[in-house]
Parts: sequence; C-alpha cells; structure tokens
Amino acid sequence: MLNHQAACGCSSCQHEAISKQEKELHISVSENSRREFLKKASGMGLALGVGAGLISPLAASALNQDEVVGLSKEMANSSAVKTGKVQQLTLLHTADIHSQLLTHDEFFIENGKPVYKKRGGYATLKTMINELRNQNPENTLLIDGGDCFQGGGVAAMTEGKAIVPLMNNIGYDLMLPGNWEVVYGKEMMMKDMFAYHGPKVCANMFHKTNDAFNGELIFPPYFIKFIAGIKIGFIGYNDPLTPKRQPPAYSDSIQFTHPELNITKYIKLLREYERCDMVFLITHLGLAQQVGLANSELANGVDYIIGADTHERIRTPIEGKHAKVTEPGAFGSFVAKLDIVIEDGVIKDHSYQLLDVDPDHYKEDEEMKVLVNKAREPYRKELDRVIGKTTTPLVRYYVIETPMDNFITDAIMWKYKPDIALSNGFRFCPPLVPDPKTGVAEITMDYLWSMLPVDSEAKRGRITGRQLWDWMEKELQNAFAKDPAKRFGGWVVRFNGMEVNFTIGNEAGKRVNSIKVKGSPLDLGKKYTFIACEREGDPDTTICRVNEVEEPTRMGMTLHQVIQEYLEKVSPISPKLEGRAIATDAPNTLLTQLMGVGYEFR
Repeated sequence: MLNHQAACGCSSCQHEAISKQEKELHISVSENSRREFLKKASGMGLALGVGAGLISPLAASALNQDEVVGLSKEMANSSAVKTGKVQQLTLLHTADIHSQLLTHDEFFIENGKPVYKKRGGYATLKTMINELRNQNPENTLLIDGGDCFQGGGVAAMTEGKAIVPLMNNIGYDLMLPGNWEVVYGKEMMMKDMFAYHGPKVCANMFHKTNDAFNGELIFPPYFIKFIAGIKIGFIGYNDPLTPKRQPPAYSDSIQFTHPELNITKYIKLLREYERCDMVFLITHLGLAQQVGLANSELANGVDYIIGADTHERIRTPIEGKHAKVTEPGAFGSFVAKLDIVIEDGVIKDHSYQLLDVDPDHYKEDEEMKVLVNKAREPYRKELDRVIGKTTTPLVRYYVIETPMDNFITDAIMWKYKPDIALSNGFRFCPPLVPDPKTGVAEITMDYLWSMLPVDSEAKRGRITGRQLWDWMEKELQNAFAKDPAKRFGGWVVRFNGMEVNFTIGNEAGKRVNSIKVKGSPLDLGKKYTFIACEREGDPDTTICRVNEVEEPTRMGMTLHQVIQEYLEKVSPISPKLEGRAIATDAPNTLLTQLMGVGYEFR
C-alpha cells in the first residue's frame, strides 16, 4: 500500500513525485510479471528479442485467414496479420454484474421498440468466456470493472461472500472495486475483494483511520503484465463521488479522491519508467466522466479507458482526444472483447465487439451450475417465494421515468399516503417480462432484492415547496451536469404524487420549468410531506439527499415490507410510463445520460 500524499489537500508539485515506496512496488510488480512472462515464453519455445518490447516473432504463414482465431474479419484481413511478426492481445471485460446469478430477461431496442431476450447467468457466462479464452489462450486477459457482489438476494444475505467463489471459478485476471462494493462496509469489502484470486487495482481509495493504515491505499494503484510480446499497464479508479451517491455509512473510514490528483503521476510511471507499450485505465466512473477524462489532458498517454458504472453498451469505442472509451453493459448479459494486433511493439489494428451472453449459443457450464445452486440453496426457499405478479414489464433502463420505480413509489403512496413518494435513481436490476402464454410474470423475493438490494426503512419528513424545487434542481444537476465530473452517475430520481417538467439542456439551477403536486402547481411557501428510504450515515434531518427536513420520522417498516404488503392487496400490478417526469428536449424513453458523441444505447 502506498502513502496518500494527496490527502493533505496541498496543490504543490510533490503530489506528482514518485516516492521510494512507489518505486519499490512498481519494481516488484514488474519483476513478478516479467518472470511469469519469461517462464511461459520459454515453455512455448518462443524466441525473445532484447529491449523494452520483448517481441516474439510469428511467421506470417502461421496466420492465414482460416487459422487466425479470436480475430474479427477486419483484423484477419489486416496487413499487419498478413505480413507477420505480430502478436494478438485479447482483453475480455465484464462489469456491473450486480450478482445476477441466473439467466434473466434483458432489454434491447430494435427498430425503435423494446425487445426482450434471455441473457446472462454465471453458468452461461463461464462457458462463453472459456470459449473466447480458447481462441487466444496465451494472450487473453479477463477483467471485471466492479459492482459485482451487490444486487441480488444471495449477495445481500451473505454480504457478497457467496459471489466470490463464482468469480474465482471463472478465473478473472484483474479486478476493480465499483461504487457498490462498499455496501457492506469497508471491512467486508476488503474481505470480499481480497478473497478474489486475481490482482486488484484502485488508485483512489485510501484508508481513513486512526491506525497505521491511515492515508495508505487500500488496493495497489496499478498492475503490469507482459503479454502478447509487449508490456502493458493498468491503472484503476473508482467513482470519487461514492460517499455522496450511496449512504455515507457505507464509505466510513474510506477516503476517495478524484483521478486528477494522481493520474498523471501513474501514467508517467508506467510510460517513462516501466516503458509500457500500452496503458489502460480500468474505471468505474460512469460514461460521462469517462468520456470527459478521455478528452482531458490528464489522459494523455492512455490508450483505452475500459469503463463501467452506468451500464452503457458501447458497441463502437467512443473516440476521445487522448483515449478510446468502452463500457460492457450490465448484469452479466454482455462481454466486451477488445483484440489488438501488435507489430514490433506498435499497434497496427484493433477490433472491438460487445458480445451477448446468449444461452442459445452457449451451453451452461455444469461445474458453475453446481456452484450457483450451492450458493442459492440455503436461501432458495425464501428467494423463490412468489410475492406478487405483474402484467406489464418491470423495466429500469429509462433515464427519466421507469415502470419499476413507478411500482415502488405506488406502493409507498398506497401505504402512507404522503403528498410525495420518492425512489432513488437506481440503475441496477434486469427487467421482468410477463410470459406471453399466461400474460403475467411472477415477482419473487429474489427479484425484490434485485430491485432494492438494501432493505432500508421508510422515513417521512416535511419540506417547503421552495426546498422541493431547489432539491429537484440539484437532482437534475446530478444527472445532467454539463461538467462530466459533477455527474453522480445515477438517473433522475423517481416519484409519485408529483409531476415535473424540465429542460435537460438548460444551465444548472434553471432546468425545472414547473412542478405540480397532486395536480396543483407547487406552492413555494407551502409545506409538503414526503416519504423515501433512510440512508445510513445521513443526518436525521436529511432524507433522500433532501436536507433540513422538518419532523423526520422513521415509519417502522422497511421498503421490502411495504412492497410485500402492497402486492398482497393489489397484485397483479401493471405499471407503465405515465409522464410523471417530462423533459422538453428528450423523450420519456431516453436511455443514456450521454448525448452528442454519436453513442446510442441498444
């Protein structure tokens, strides 16, 4: 672990200096990787050149179009492959799996309309990854970008512990903690993360304690690997806004810093001292922040930002000024595959694909099926318990309003009858789609844990119309700030009892056009009651990031209890988009926060 010089808040140049401790760490990491590479190369009978590239020539005749495995047609036809002396590097990337153990419904847009298909599941994912690895067995790295052991019932009931053997069985080569890895507290995060067999990286999470660990990095900041005849480096970054996005108690005794405090130092270290041929950022910052970073001078020297957090499905890398950006979707439904052809240490071609984890194409791995069943068995009866039914799809992919959160806020409104019911702008949880034969889908306790992986207590408060208006402006800024670094990564907060009209493209503090509460225009001087979930670690007078709330009152029931009681009385439900939130410059089916870069979610 490295000393956190940046924690002092000083703006002097000492933060870009490379300490003796850091040099010792990077030498250790480098030498370990070098020995591993030399051992493998010797076993393969490869001839090694002298110098930074350590190039292993391959005869052109060994790489004809029929025999090049793992390359796209574009790469197979490239001049670099045909002329020889090349290596192929394959990076496989998953992120935001959110503990979705089983094959599930997945949402797609085709011809402008929602389409649902079965995707994901750990047993299917393992088979697919094994097949992809076998195409380029010596030169493939598998990376996970975080938010893995939160988001499902088994994960919640074991504090993430049950997910670790599944990831280890797949055999990840590099891991990054995501913003939800803190959900069970720092100690449990460390136990879960360090139980992974693969190396971990994160350059901006520090111990904030009263012991010898204070100021030290929790994880190594970077990882170096000799592979495909070259030397590559990875630097990891988690979202620095995690303590604000999540309940503050989750991040207790952790300090997060922004990448700008040390990123240039590590890029310089990897490029100039380590002589890395390629440098990757493994990030969990959200697409807007990742594209913003790719266009910043801070990323000069970075080849790719392999990103995560916003569950975006990048099918063609987004070209930033200094780096390309990718993101691999969510829920184990997709694997991003980046193939790079290298000739004499120079990148000649690359091919990127976002591949579906399709159970029709990949048979479930039997060993993984056993492990998943073993993880579920102690909780299976409770998790498979049906608590209600829906006749319309439960979907959470839309940025502005979602049927899933309309259902949640409907339940809160039904139970407590406040003026306004609120649900956070969560992204996790795959869809639940009615069976075309029966017209219904069963809502289980496992699915409820996927919708709300933290079973928080309902809490009521009173605020003025002015507070409500200002809070709504703040939440829209969190979602649509023009400065990517200020975006929280979550989507627009959801509600019942309120109608909000806003303009995304307006300046901060000027986006809200109108608010109605129960059909009447908002009265700035009137006081309104609202109910949302309690966030651990917030002041008692803060509810759902609304500050200085009057009469804060815990309701004595968790949201899980409220929803189960609601479904007992109201099921089957049929939530849909109703225009509770309307943007004047975007459709209610908006699927991404990031516009204007040629990216389309599908």
